[in-house]
Order: sequence, then structure tokens, then C-alpha cells
Amino acid sequence: MEEKDYFVEAALYYGKSENRGRTLAFRRFGQAAEAIRFAVEELTPSILNGCKLEIGEAEYFGRAIRPLYDDSAFPLSRRKRASRRNNDTQ
Repeated sequence: MEEKDYFVEAALYYGKSENRGRTLAFRRFGQAAEAIRFAVEELTPSILNGCKLEIGEAEYFGRAIRPLYDDSAFPLSRRKRASRRNNDTQ
């Protein structure tokens, strides 16, 4: 996204499971930001690595999606991450 237009339609292709014989899922979003947030927050890391995001003519694969989410221009609220300290004590 050269101009980082997070408000255009987007399509996301991803596996429904982590198995080799997985079924491909397709989901369309009204805003690219919604697709990016879904991919980063809802998909497992291994499924995210194998997914494809289409925003207009641009295509983003796997690990290229996370920087769009982390960018300061990302317009949606992000899910708070659990702190490592809390995870280490459990």
C-alpha cells in the first residue's frame, strides 16, 4: 500500500487449518484495516504466514502483513498483548 489506504476493500485468502490438506478460505472486508486486523489478531502465526491479502492491485503474503498492522498510520485499535512477565509466571 504505497499511500497506506486502509479504507479500501480487501480480500484475504487463508488456510482453515494447519494441516497439509487444508481448505482455503476467502473473506472480503469493507476496509483493508479490518482485513489486516483480522489476519494478525485472529489467525495463528502459521496460518498467517501462509495467507495472502489483496488490497486493490497490491498483494501481501504472510509476514508482509504484520508491518501494515504495526504501522503508526494503522487506523483501528489494536488488541492488547499479554505481557511476557505474566506469561512467564503462569
